[in-house]
Amino acid sequence: MTAGFDFDRVIDRRASDSNKWHKFGPDVLPLWVADMDFPSPPAVLAALQARVAHGFFGYLTEHPELPEAVAERVAKRYGWRVSPEAVVLVPGVNVANNFACGALAAPGEGILLQTPAYPPILRAGSNLGRVREEHVLARDGGGRYVVDLDAFAAAITPRTRAFVLCNPHNPVGRVYGRTELEGMAAACLKRDLWIVADEIHCDLLLDGRQHVPMASLSPEVEQRTITFMAPSKTFNLPGLKCAVAIVPNATLRERLTTAMGDLMSKPNVLGHTAAVAAYRDCDDWLEALLAYLAANRDVLVDYVRTKLPGVTVAPAEATYLAWLDCRGARIPGGDPYTFFLERARVALNDGRMFGPGGEGFVRLNFGCPRTLLTQGLERMRNALTG
Repeated sequence: MTAGFDFDRVIDRRASDSNKWHKFGPDVLPLWVADMDFPSPPAVLAALQARVAHGFFGYLTEHPELPEAVAERVAKRYGWRVSPEAVVLVPGVNVANNFACGALAAPGEGILLQTPAYPPILRAGSNLGRVREEHVLARDGGGRYVVDLDAFAAAITPRTRAFVLCNPHNPVGRVYGRTELEGMAAACLKRDLWIVADEIHCDLLLDGRQHVPMASLSPEVEQRTITFMAPSKTFNLPGLKCAVAIVPNATLRERLTTAMGDLMSKPNVLGHTAAVAAYRDCDDWLEALLAYLAANRDVLVDYVRTKLPGVTVAPAEATYLAWLDCRGARIPGGDPYTFFLERARVALNDGRMFGPGGEGFVRLNFGCPRTLLTQGLERMRNALTG
């Protein structure tokens, strides 16, 4: 029990329509997709129940409640002051990332991103005929990923039109500091790049870290940035399809909304209801969640370092995702994803799906009751040592 919320309770999700729990066989423990095994906050559930009891699910009106909640939240949590008019409602960050890339670059022009990268980010530009350009993240002696600012600047080519930032970073779990962000922003401004900031994990910072929105660095950066945020990862609402774009530059905002046009719908009424409740009424639940996730992270890191021979991990600074380096484990074929799925019956995410730098890695979701996490780690240990 953490601050009145029971994150230790195991709920059987195989009886539901959960993709996480049905993708693999019944004997496989799923620790893969970014879907936590915790119920959404009580305040969100109460708001949804009240909305369902209303009995009508017609078209959603353009109501200021959610934009106002978002503006209030980013001012309170990050010191970034934006007008509610700068907030555009979208059904999800992934699809909106695609439209942003399409709005900011023409076919054949470049979209710069940092690898390893969340697979939908890898595909965001190429889905619409834009050219994917890559800056491979560096690692320090402890395995922590860092931005080599010289290499970042060198990765910008004459055809590059936009940079897609993922911060906090999925899958490596980094929270970029102000110096790194300022260095990347300066390189983008120098070359007249637009910035698409995917900050969907911005509320999931561990150990008291503070998120710095890229657009908050300066008025100049803000004018060239589209920022995406959502309650989906933080409050476990991905199936309700509600996110926001924050675009203070009115001309850039019009460019994005024109690109979306009739091709992208607004969030549904239940997603809207859940988002408002999450942002306005669930900070106590979030603080308890972060404490539980940090403890899970520590359990995982200690277990990996002491009981999984040949596997290493840098502690996640944010998210509930661990990026495991299995290259030293002498796994047959260098394929830890298949090895742990077949030998341990644990489903993880295959590092190769995250692009260059992902070979020999797997991503593990530790956003679950500790008993499930421990069970998964013990299965992995037995597979490695058996």
